[in-house]
Amino acid sequence: MRILLTNDDGIDAEGLDVLRSLASELADDANITVVAPAEEQSGVGHAITYTKNLSYEARDNGIAVFGTPADCVLVGIHEILSEPPDLILSGVNRGNNAGENAFYSGTLGAAIEAAMQSVPSIALSQFYGPALQGHDVFSATKHYGLRAIQAILDANIWQGPSSTLYYNVNFPPVVAENVKGHKFCAQGFRSGKFSTAKQGDHELRITGAPQAEPTAPGTDVACNLEGFVSITPCSLDLTNHDVLERLQK
Repeated sequence: MRILLTNDDGIDAEGLDVLRSLASELADDANITVVAPAEEQSGVGHAITYTKNLSYEARDNGIAVFGTPADCVLVGIHEILSEPPDLILSGVNRGNNAGENAFYSGTLGAAIEAAMQSVPSIALSQFYGPALQGHDVFSATKHYGLRAIQAILDANIWQGPSSTLYYNVNFPPVVAENVKGHKFCAQGFRSGKFSTAKQGDHELRITGAPQAEPTAPGTDVACNLEGFVSITPCSLDLTNHDVLERLQK
């Protein structure tokens, strides 16, 4: 199996080392390629560098791209690799990309671009919380990451009723021994919203919603806060088919 690794925390992020370790359980090192942002790209979503040239450089730990996670997927597939990979893994993000966070996530942006390039893809993120203070932040991911990836690969479902799929995996904010297993579940939404906070005259900072607020029962954040790894199949098709059917009638 040929695997391409990327992330949005940057090529020197600890989570990318964790991801490389997980990937090494699935493929030989010679078949694992890292193409990741030269600098942190958190919150850029599925953005691509479209209005200017894109540059990259080889480093000891992989190919560093001066662009977004989606750019990295394009560079990896069309410039670095001689043929498309069999799988693209994005992460492991430090912080959850469950609930509404999925819409902002560069980690998911890479998985989306991979799916658009017809390559199976999985985004992986580690929920952070008080229970992890003083412990290895990636404890749950290190012990349950391969199981989650393998569960998706074993299912081998990459095409939904109307669109290509990619997968969003979030590991709970607990140490490994307190993880209860994994659940396939839907994306949820917290009631809190992103906002702005003044930092000075004409300066603002984007503020996120409270992360410990659970979503609807059985959805991703709720599962994570209960100690489960959440695995959510996501679709490239943004159409609301229920509303479309009503409008057509």
